[in-house]
Amino acid sequence: MSKLLSADFARLKKDKLFWIGTIFMFAMGVLSPVMNYIDMKHSGYEISLDNIFFIYAIYIGILLSAFCSLFIGTDYSDGTIRNKVVIGHTRISVYLSHFIVCAAAGMLMCLAYIVPGGVLGICLLGFFETDIQLVLGLILCSVIMSLAFTAVFSLVAMLNQNKAVVAVINILGVFILLFGAIYIRSKLYEPEIYDGYVYRDENGEIVEVEAAPNPRYIRGTEREVYTFFYDFLPTCQSLQLSSMQVERLWRVDLYSAAITIVATGAGLFFFRKKDLK
Repeated sequence: MSKLLSADFARLKKDKLFWIGTIFMFAMGVLSPVMNYIDMKHSGYEISLDNIFFIYAIYIGILLSAFCSLFIGTDYSDGTIRNKVVIGHTRISVYLSHFIVCAAAGMLMCLAYIVPGGVLGICLLGFFETDIQLVLGLILCSVIMSLAFTAVFSLVAMLNQNKAVVAVINILGVFILLFGAIYIRSKLYEPEIYDGYVYRDENGEIVEVEAAPNPRYIRGTEREVYTFFYDFLPTCQSLQLSSMQVERLWRVDLYSAAITIVATGAGLFFFRKKDLK
């Protein structure tokens, strides 16, 4: 296992996509506080670091979908995975080595945003308004969410030898789930009651509109189902983290951990039976 990890980490150091993703996250970590500081100076409105710090939670899923697909797919296309098994490495070790390295790559990409975003953000926008314990909890939540993304993308990549197909499935899948997350969020954020208001009509008369129930507000079992997926899906978690509005932090962490364990377990089970051509 140690030899596999050493070889895969050596590949990671030379992987162009990893460095592109890391540089992108670093650039966003620098640009986000700087651009918001400029906007704050021009507009005169205070902008909190809380509003921009966790935006990387949306980026990481997209970056990992491409990275995991191509990093693992290259091992397949080069025949390296088959050779590793032939020379005596167990399939479990091969699978876990790829997962660990991809997970480490995801964490390093997150760190590439967190460090400059935190340092510059504090210097330019001031310290977090949210309690620091909650901020640290959200950072931990983003790390566990990143592991869940990695586990799912690694599962797809390790069970399909076609690098192009895997890339399409993972990248397209994460965008579909991201759009789904936006839809779920919009449904849950519908107001239960439309506020009343007053306006003046064409004749100059004052018209008063009373508060009324919102027919699109979901209730009961339907709302519970939407809430479950809003907490369960990693893309939904990324939306919650980006706005620092994770209402059930422990539940989100639990779901991400469960996805990681189940996806990795399923991947190990099927990879052991897979015919390596």
